[in-house]
Amino acid sequence: MALTPVEIRHMSPPRTNFRGYRVAATDRLLEEIAASFEDVWRERADLADKVEQLEADLIRFRELESLLRTTLVSAEQSSAKTRDQARKEAELILGEAHAQAREVQRRAHAENERLTHESRRLRAQLQEALAALDEPEAGEAEEPTTPSEQSAETAEERSWYGYPSTEALPDANAA
Repeated sequence: MALTPVEIRHMSPPRTNFRGYRVAATDRLLEEIAASFEDVWRERADLADKVEQLEADLIRFRELESLLRTTLVSAEQSSAKTRDQARKEAELILGEAHAQAREVQRRAHAENERLTHESRRLRAQLQEALAALDEPEAGEAEEPTTPSEQSAETAEERSWYGYPSTEALPDANAA
């Protein structure tokens, strides 16, 4: 049977006339037992409150742990999704850049071919024009010249493009 401190304070052991107990010493002992028991009961109540508080904290911490786990999992999934999306975008950008590079290279090659063809055509026209200038007209009689003399004269009279050189032209200011 559990006794409370109040019950111990109001308890009085049965007394006998013959061989009784010392009343003052026994009352003091009962008072000390009651005070000690009160302290133990208070500590027990405080510890019970503390256990309740700790259990509430434990529940709250478990909820936080669960929330952190779900947050961590969603962050990992989001990170993986973002990484995959960035990789796909990078591959797409790289593919577009390669396609543009191929297009630029194709256009440059076509332009090079066009310019090469145009250069050949212009050289052929230049050679035809030079050949026409070098041939004597049917009515004129020219002295026969050696090929080395002819090329030296041509080099002096014409620039590389077939135009007369500035040295061979008469000075316009001299007139």
